[in-house]
Amino acid sequence: MVPNEAPQYMGIVRLLRHFGWTWVGLFVVNDNTGEHFLQTLEQYFSRNEICAAFTERLPQQAHMYEWDIIYDIASNIYAHFTDDNKARTFILYGENLTITWLKTVMFLGDPANKNSTVFGKVWIMTTQIDFMLTGLQRTWDFQLFQGAISFTIHSKDPLGFKEFIQTVKPYWNKGDGFIKDFWEQAFDCSFPNPGMPTRANGSCTGEEKLDSLPGSLFEMGMTGHSYSIYNAVHAVAHALHSMYSSRSQHRAKGNNGRVELQDLQPWQLHSFLQGISFNNSAGEIMLFNDKREVAGGFDIVNMVTYPNRSFQRVKVGSVDPSVLKGKEFAINEDLIVWHRVFNQTLPVSVCNDHCQPGYQKKRKEAEKFCCYDCVSCPEGKISNQKDMGYCFQCPEDEYSSMDRNGCIPKTINFLSYDETIGSSLASVAISFSLITALVLAIFIKHRDTPIVKANNRDLTYTLLISLLLCFLSSLLFLGKPVNVTCFLRQPAFGTIFSVAVSCVLAKTMIVSLAFMATKPGWRMKKWVGKRLSNSIVLSCSLIQASICTLWLASSPPFPDLDVHSVTEEIVVQCNEGSVAMFYCVLGYMGLLAFASFIVAFLARKLPDSFNEAKFITFSMLAFCSVWGSFVPTYLSSRGKDMVAVEVFSILASSAGLLGCIFAPKCYIIVLRPELNSREQLRRKK
Repeated sequence: MVPNEAPQYMGIVRLLRHFGWTWVGLFVVNDNTGEHFLQTLEQYFSRNEICAAFTERLPQQAHMYEWDIIYDIASNIYAHFTDDNKARTFILYGENLTITWLKTVMFLGDPANKNSTVFGKVWIMTTQIDFMLTGLQRTWDFQLFQGAISFTIHSKDPLGFKEFIQTVKPYWNKGDGFIKDFWEQAFDCSFPNPGMPTRANGSCTGEEKLDSLPGSLFEMGMTGHSYSIYNAVHAVAHALHSMYSSRSQHRAKGNNGRVELQDLQPWQLHSFLQGISFNNSAGEIMLFNDKREVAGGFDIVNMVTYPNRSFQRVKVGSVDPSVLKGKEFAINEDLIVWHRVFNQTLPVSVCNDHCQPGYQKKRKEAEKFCCYDCVSCPEGKISNQKDMGYCFQCPEDEYSSMDRNGCIPKTINFLSYDETIGSSLASVAISFSLITALVLAIFIKHRDTPIVKANNRDLTYTLLISLLLCFLSSLLFLGKPVNVTCFLRQPAFGTIFSVAVSCVLAKTMIVSLAFMATKPGWRMKKWVGKRLSNSIVLSCSLIQASICTLWLASSPPFPDLDVHSVTEEIVVQCNEGSVAMFYCVLGYMGLLAFASFIVAFLARKLPDSFNEAKFITFSMLAFCSVWGSFVPTYLSSRGKDMVAVEVFSILASSAGLLGCIFAPKCYIIVLRPELNSREQLRRKK
């Protein structure tokens, strides 16, 4: 007639999980039922990340002559109340005597009750625990258990029960000594017996009211145990009625046609009980399941105590295994009255403080898994709930906040004209383009002067035009990357720069060959001229153009989103497609520059008034320095900084060529025209 205990275990664990109590103390009676309770609860605990801070076994009974043993046990139990183990929730499994043990512990540990705050705990009690007190215990109060949460067998007052209780009198049935004995113990009085002296002011009148008794002596409502007995009596009555009404061979009739109950064996009722189903007077259906257990659940009640040593049970929840899965457990925490030391705030019962969002749990060595340290989430990961066992990565389009407790959407970014660095680079590129165009105009205007004619005008014009295009090509790297700009910018830059460096190489070789042609009998004199210079420029440029064509045909650049390089940004950039081809373009351009530097360095001291080799040497030195430092700087940069580094390198190297080669000539042409004459050339020779 008592429901299966499995739902009660589930209810205890669900209650602990609901309030976040993962560090609890266990008090169990020291017998087989207590051991079974511990073994079963341990399985539930391990599956739900709950730990037992301690386990204390309470003796079933004690004798006064074992006072030393009693005191030792009480001292051990009292230590759990005062020990700073952070367990604020205690689970109590036992019987009526268990309450007596705990009250004894309280008295022995603190006789004057001066430190009652140490007893401020949340007690979770099972259905076996009852709060009925008798005899010397009647003066005890239950402040120790204020706010306790009990699992009780589901009960409901039958129709007219309270009215019946209020009218009960001890003299109803003279042959029933139980009510008389209960009356004397409950009201601490005695009924007069003939021939025995009566106590002064201690006689029972029989008119005492049961509702005047404190709850520890008598509860006006029907308890779970009483409700089970009530239903058991009715179940047996219905079974007997079924047996009496049936025509089975188990019916035995006497002379008066009645069933002889004295000849009835208990096992003969089993088959009838199994099929019993009836509505009791409380309006609830009573039946047995296929395991021959009564179908029912448990009520969760909160004990509210009062200074007059009375208490009230308030139903705050239930455990009903017959409802839908996931809905078996229900609790209304707003109805719960906690122990006064908690000041009506939710008690905390954990081994250590909760790990706040932004932290993850790290288990402590040699301790239970409920005890852990809190460590901050690593960069890029977050935890957005309390007590998370691990931090997780933000989505690619988001990044972790400073506190590591949330993800923030990344901003889309690229090297735009609106930014200071973008507008500055664009201004520099346009300015140098205008300067280059001005230099080209000056050289075209003074094309017939000796200084312009001395070093191959066509190569000079080609070099200036290529430098102009180099400055303008840097603008392809600014702004939001699209298919066209990504497709063009690297090949255009590589090809145009190769033309410029090829012109420098051709000019340097022409200077060297022209000096050698002045020697008598030199057979290569006929190759010195435009044919050679054009061949050098075309061949060197075509090689670079072929590399770029192969690049565009095999794996062309395309717009892409970089979500990893910069933590807080999504960088819109051009994916180079083939990194190997990109470095091939740079490598070939560097090879041309290095060759130009070597040839110019060797020809720097040739006796010529307008010898460009000296200026080309400085220009190639600047060019190689810029692009030599470009590679490590480019590889160490992230996001749009990589684009800015490349644009700066283009502008710096182009400006180096323009300044080192053409600044001295422009100085002579514009500011010192008297030096730009054939006579001056001959005189210096």
